[in-house]
Amino acid sequence: MEEKIISDIIKIEREQKRRYDNNLIFRYNSGGKIHKKQVAFHKCKKRNRWVFGGNRSGKTECGAVETVYFARGIHPYRKNRDRVFGWVVSLSQQVQRDVAQEKILKYLNPDWIEEISMLSGKKDNPSSGVIDQIKVRNVFGGISVIGFKSCDQGREKFQGTSLDFVWFDEEPPKDVYDECRMRVLDKKGDIFGTMTPLKGLTFIYEEIYLNKFNQSEVWYEFIEWADNPYLSKSEIKLLTDSMSESELNSRRYGLFQSDTGPVYTEFDINRHVIEPFTVPFEWQDCLSIDPGLKNPLSCHFYAVDYDGNIYVLAEHYESGLSVEEHAKKIKDIADRIGWRKGSDGKLKSLIDSAANQKTLAGIKSVSELFYDNGINVNSNVDKDLFTGINRVKSYFKNDRLFIFKNCVNLIRELKSYRWGDGDLPVKKDDHALDELRYYVMTKPKLTQIAPKKTDVLKKKEQLIRRLSRKKYG
Repeated sequence: MEEKIISDIIKIEREQKRRYDNNLIFRYNSGGKIHKKQVAFHKCKKRNRWVFGGNRSGKTECGAVETVYFARGIHPYRKNRDRVFGWVVSLSQQVQRDVAQEKILKYLNPDWIEEISMLSGKKDNPSSGVIDQIKVRNVFGGISVIGFKSCDQGREKFQGTSLDFVWFDEEPPKDVYDECRMRVLDKKGDIFGTMTPLKGLTFIYEEIYLNKFNQSEVWYEFIEWADNPYLSKSEIKLLTDSMSESELNSRRYGLFQSDTGPVYTEFDINRHVIEPFTVPFEWQDCLSIDPGLKNPLSCHFYAVDYDGNIYVLAEHYESGLSVEEHAKKIKDIADRIGWRKGSDGKLKSLIDSAANQKTLAGIKSVSELFYDNGINVNSNVDKDLFTGINRVKSYFKNDRLFIFKNCVNLIRELKSYRWGDGDLPVKKDDHALDELRYYVMTKPKLTQIAPKKTDVLKKKEQLIRRLSRKKYG
């Protein structure tokens, strides 16, 4: 009897080990080597999510696991369904076979697979051929379908189907991306992508990284080699030493590259973009406006704390409105956040000196029209481009300029502003940056601002003063 119990225990342990060895999803979740950034990707509830990562950073694992999560109905952070239909989109059938398809099969236990249909190759050895579809047994009893597509098939092959999700393994052409967005529209499905940005400043850079259209459902994360616990430090060093700076930026860090560099390299979204908070009334300073009719009019609200740090609190950024309409929206923001007014009852603002020119009607200037509509603008601003850029750069470099995360257009422009030919930045999407410069140029150079004292330094000064009193009475 005792021997049989021991034998049964051994059989159970062997079966548990077999299931653990085969269930790579379980090992992915509980093996202790999942990236924190991979967890952030899976946890994110946005419907358009992207992981920008270097080669071998673990980005493709995110997409493959997310696909299996959906198909099996075992997503740890989403409401699961008993059946879903989604696509895995690769650049070509060969890339599909060698990368995305291999990853999907890695995370699908054989006993989870109901059926595989092939475009080429044999069902009993699917990894050697090109898969058309995998039917997956969902834990709720239904059958999910994972379909495989390649971008070289052309846009027409992506039409006509309603989908629950699309995974882009590497960056697709824009027409394929747009078509796939239409495919998930009916079901309010998900799009997620994992890619190394090797094509420069493409539409993904514009629409996802810069979030040019302010889509509320867009999210992205960068993953690099150091985030991957499976890569040893010696291997990372070997790879790093063999690449140029440009190659490292894209192939290690997953950064977007172009022939011209960003202007505000000191701007760090993790340090300089902050959660909004209620600033003391005394910090409120003034507004700054870059006027536009066809182009967007940009206006931001600026505050300065007791140490001289600048905070950008709120923004109005819109085109195609009259001065009266712009002024109303700006005043609405001021009322909402409790912004101070001058003794004349008007908001105070800086503005581009071009606003002093007469309007087409030739009656009043833009500055005068703003005054008539409750905003007292000061056009005496320093518009020196290079001095202004350097002043802004110094504030970022010294962590003295902070932007509330709701100022999405200013943040986007800071990320996209790049040097062009010669020594001039490209004159594009810089309306918020212009009025930022006007404002910062009214503040002192940082050499005139006393450095912030850390708590340690303050404590040290207290001890020195205490010792001095003891010594000299």
